[in-house]
Amino acid sequence: MLKVTKAGENRIDIELSGQIDAVNMRVALDEMIDASAEMAHGQMLYTIPEFAMPTLAAIGVEMTYLPQLFKLLGKFDRCAVLTDAGWLQKAAEIEGALFPGIEIKSFHLNEKEAAETWLSDET
Repeated sequence: MLKVTKAGENRIDIELSGQIDAVNMRVALDEMIDASAEMAHGQMLYTIPEFAMPTLAAIGVEMTYLPQLFKLLGKFDRCAVLTDAGWLQKAAEIEGALFPGIEIKSFHLNEKEAAETWLSDET
């Protein structure tokens, strides 16, 4: 499941848990693009309580959205990733280093308050 929620004028919350198929991927990506259409200097809280590799069809759908997703990244300044999977935490922070303009920081699942504080910190 990939659930997208617009949590504020410039904030999107995403929850990823379990298997993602092509239909779920397409719906979630459309929701993410729509929810961020008018955003600038956005924030994203990405919660991953349980991770399973998306289906090949879901990855194919994501590939067709790549141009829109790269454009979408420019609308966000910060992304906090909540997960207890160490490899996902590291991957998120590496991704943050690869994409200029967005700062990505990982937190353990039980550190939601710290992630919220970091997202809203304007320094």
